[in-house]
Amino acid sequence: MYGWGILKGLGVTLKHFVETFWDDLRWLGKRYFNEEALAVRQGTKARGIFTVQYPEEKLTLPEEFRTIPFLVYELDEHGEKQYRCTACGICSKVCPPQCIWIQRSTDPETGRPVPSPIEFSIDIDMCMNCGFCAEFCPFDAIKMDHDFELSSYDRQATHIYNKEQLSKPVSYYASIRPTNYAREEEARAAKAKSKAEKATG
Repeated sequence: MYGWGILKGLGVTLKHFVETFWDDLRWLGKRYFNEEALAVRQGTKARGIFTVQYPEEKLTLPEEFRTIPFLVYELDEHGEKQYRCTACGICSKVCPPQCIWIQRSTDPETGRPVPSPIEFSIDIDMCMNCGFCAEFCPFDAIKMDHDFELSSYDRQATHIYNKEQLSKPVSYYASIRPTNYAREEEARAAKAKSKAEKATG
């Protein structure tokens, strides 16, 4: 019969339409904007319309979710930022779209380069979020962020992030990627222990 497929499709749409209102009654008007209902709508028991009502509702991001890179820093005993980045330039070399620019610091007295970036910039419009920079960084100085709300009205003025905009503390990295952070700290502790044993042995 001609048109049977269209009727079947309309039947599915009608079913979801009716179940949406039925679920609204079942949840007593609390079907949206709470984590419990969102988990149900995203699971196997979902009925009716299960579209996320963004931005009022947001899905929980998986730990390996990635957007633009950021620079990791630690605070010393004086509260000063100590960047892990040594301005080696590996991240900019492996970057496929070439959107990372680094300017290395120099000693004012000797003129020799200092292992610290005086400027670190990323064009977030060019960045393809591949994660190569974080993967190849030998100092764990650059990581991938979870912040995806990056839109603005002026991309020329606001979409080239400088060192200050890219800087985030180690505690932030630990909060968005706890499994990776724990694994890295364990490896770092084991390396320090091995080094200490070699020095005393």
